[in-house]
Amino acid sequence: MRNKNAALLIPLVEHARYEVLPTPSAEDAVLEHLPRERVVTVTASPGKGLGATLDLAERLAGHGYVAVPHLAARMIHGRTELAEICDRLTSKGITRVFVPGGDAEQEDTYADALSLLEDLTALGRPFQHVGITGYPESHPTINDDLTVQSMWDKRKYATHIVSNLTFDPGTIKAWVRRLRERGITMPLLLGIPGPVDRTKLMAMATRIGVGESTRFLVKHKGTLARLAAPGGFTGEKFLEQCAPTVAMPGSLVEGLHVFTFNQIAQTEAWRADLLRRLQG
Repeated sequence: MRNKNAALLIPLVEHARYEVLPTPSAEDAVLEHLPRERVVTVTASPGKGLGATLDLAERLAGHGYVAVPHLAARMIHGRTELAEICDRLTSKGITRVFVPGGDAEQEDTYADALSLLEDLTALGRPFQHVGITGYPESHPTINDDLTVQSMWDKRKYATHIVSNLTFDPGTIKAWVRRLRERGITMPLLLGIPGPVDRTKLMAMATRIGVGESTRFLVKHKGTLARLAAPGGFTGEKFLEQCAPTVAMPGSLVEGLHVFTFNQIAQTEAWRADLLRRLQG
């Protein structure tokens, strides 16, 4: 029997975008396993520097993918460097970026994502799509009220929100309702994890420590255990339970952002299988 939420979920699964980490093997894995129409975002790594993010994004764009580099504010040293990055990316046909604050602690960089977004506007809005982070779960260092206020402050500069990882559909529903009641009307891409091998994930997190998604799991060991437990969390179950939120009038949940943890082949196989089953 066809899934009762299929009509809601099929468009989300069909056009899901993937987040990858800028490791040496990432490019080959994307080329081998992902169709060219897949949108691929590239995280910013404090350990590797922003150059690794920009290099991989440019190479993927050259292969025909829609590449979305993460421009972590605390890794960029002011408007002059930002302008150089914008010129570099736009010259390669890149039209989308994602702007997190980032965890890197460097001197003379942007203090936060909002400051960078303001400078992007001053530079003439060089990108058609600009994503910002949303925090359904409490941020480790920022009050919940401030994270919602931050999205309100950024609404003039960004085009959409990408939710950070959470594994509680009830939390998502309450958070989305709160956003919309506050008057934040940007479309939302729902962040979910793809299939993940706990051993590989922890080894990667310890070795390179890149990406909001990996840092989240390192800080929340119980969440990682739930991901790996037999019969525990699955992306499919989570999507099913989020269907009422997607269906809410004004929810504006328009896509999925899948944290692959560079399990790219497994993630694409999971997505394709889920799509076949939803299509019945």
